[in-house]
Amino acid sequence: MFCRKCGMANPASGQFCSKCGAKLNNAASAPPAPPSASIPQMATGQPTRAEPPTATSGKAIGSLISGIFSIFFPAAIAAVILGHLSLSDIKKSAGGLTGRGMAIAGLVLGYLGVVMIPFILIIAAIAIPNLLRARMAANEASAVGSLRALNTAAVQYAASYQNGYPSSLQVLGYDDSTIGNCNHAGIIDRTLASGQKNGYELVYTAAFPDQATKPAISPKAAAAGCTSGGASGYAITADPIEPNKSGRRHFYTDQTGVIRASSGDEQATVDSEPLD
Repeated sequence: MFCRKCGMANPASGQFCSKCGAKLNNAASAPPAPPSASIPQMATGQPTRAEPPTATSGKAIGSLISGIFSIFFPAAIAAVILGHLSLSDIKKSAGGLTGRGMAIAGLVLGYLGVVMIPFILIIAAIAIPNLLRARMAANEASAVGSLRALNTAAVQYAASYQNGYPSSLQVLGYDDSTIGNCNHAGIIDRTLASGQKNGYELVYTAAFPDQATKPAISPKAAAAGCTSGGASGYAITADPIEPNKSGRRHFYTDQTGVIRASSGDEQATVDSEPLD
């Protein structure tokens, strides 16, 4: 029997410990458990091990941004490539990188963009020619309108200054400092006077009587401030600057006011078919 106080072995029939004299308990037949060494406790709130720092994968961010713009073919490809690379880096980092959700979103958008590309190309193949035809039709209509405006301006000039028809488009336009005179009537805007508008080039050719290069100034024209003679007639051609791109048809008009058109590659002339 073991003493519960000092741990001394005593006879089973003993009543008191032979060493310390303490009263023995007959039920205590087993030695007391040796005192265990105290285990120091970690301070509350301190980590038991160092955790690796985490960061968001730049490739995942790039994949998501590229996926947002995946309607453009290069962006869709970039979203797919960056998405796969970022997922691989995140897996290898063992928790050191985050951004898996962004990478997956970029992949989904990128693959959707790749799938949509054939449909976009089909739509573009149908829409672009129609847009080009509409643009050419608008440019042709603008050219006809410009010729009508020039015919009206030439008649107005002849009636205002008694100097015949204008000798050039610049006579109908503006000077840098003065407007509203015989040499610069200011009847048409500077764009039209420059000879180019809405994809068409306008060429004004003055006609003088008896094949003269410049007629004499009449007294009425001189009184109106004219310092150069006018023309007895004129011809204006309107041709596309880029044939079959900025326009298909060529146009012609003269002092008769009739506008003629040619649908071929040659310029329109006085013998071309008049417009309806």
